Amino acid sequence: MQQSRSPKHKVLRRIGVCFAIAAGALAASLAHADYLWLQAEGGRTRVYAGELHKPLGRLPALQDTKVVLAEGRSAAYEQAADHFSLAEGGAGDVRFAATRPGPDGVLTYYQARFGRTETQAVNDLELVPTEPGGNTFRLMFKGRPVAASQVNVDTSEGWYRVLTPAKDGTVSFTPAFPGLYVLEVTARVNNGSVTVDGRKYDDVRHTATLSFEVPR
Repeated sequence: MQQSRSPKHKVLRRIGVCFAIAAGALAASLAHADYLWLQAEGGRTRVYAGELHKPLGRLPALQDTKVVLAEGRSAAYEQAADHFSLAEGGAGDVRFAATRPGPDGVLTYYQARFGRTETQAVNDLELVPTEPGGNTFRLMFKGRPVAASQVNVDTSEGWYRVLTPAKDGTVSFTPAFPGLYVLEVTARVNNGSVTVDGRKYDDVRHTATLSFEVPR
């Protein structure tokens, strides 16, 4: 099911995502956080922060930044003021992960993926196509399928949708035109606290994106 942009949907976009999981590990996030996403530029893959149409002019303070390729392989990357730049990663989709201990007491795990050729999840929270190059996606949390209450889709062309899941928990849409597509979900961990550098965080969130290009 696809919903068009409206003031109501802009509000929904800020609510976050609720997952149906037996252990009740994840619940709706109260506020939408900035996310990381990957896109191809000049023969390299770059990682930006913020939102697709509102990128941050400077990267936030991130920890544990890393590139993750298929089968656990890693790759080098460079950091500029407003983005990370990844070297050619070879075959398969490319993933980038980072952690942000926020001054507001929120610990956020960012997990971004570029490409939709692989049908297996690698990041803790990841949207995965049900078939290579497909338009139906399943959300996975630590290897288990979970149902998102919504998935936000933004594009380089300004087209935006809020997707709601089917009965089997998947979300689907048909890319309407060439360009960059970014799918995003955000969730809070219930009853989960993490200590980083001696500070305890009771508000722990996961924000994941899947981006891909539809060629002209």
